[in-house]
Amino acid sequence: MISTKGRYALRVMIDLAANGDGGALPLKEIAERQELSKKYLEIIVKDLVKAGLVVGASGKGGGYRLCRSPGDYTVGEILELMEGTLSSVACLADGENDCPRRGVCRTLPLWEEYDKMVRDFFYSKKLTDLLPANAPGENGGPAAPPENN
Repeated sequence: MISTKGRYALRVMIDLAANGDGGALPLKEIAERQELSKKYLEIIVKDLVKAGLVVGASGKGGGYRLCRSPGDYTVGEILELMEGTLSSVACLADGENDCPRRGVCRTLPLWEEYDKMVRDFFYSKKLTDLLPANAPGENGGPAAPPENN
């Protein structure tokens, strides 16, 4: 399950991409737009800055901005930063728990396939895929709706 920390980090990144216009945005404004606690966002943004996903500036005109173009961020990298591994079972979590039954486990292929689908899904989604259609940034927003056949 994705925690509030992961979900809120994604919302902050989308807000920065949609409203930043290259300039720094005060965290207070982001918190108000997203209807989230500024205190909680301070914790989240600290992790985003430490990881090099956003940069902060203090003083007049200070705030936060993206370090890269919105299309250069994947949902997967943001979620894994905040959540840690997205693995469904401990034995696949970055080799931390090397299961002694690995060679005979009948369910391991199932978990590996599931984890690959989750990882491929989140890493194929760019921040720009989540932006409103009128927001700045490459790809401007979600894909066009499918045609009626």
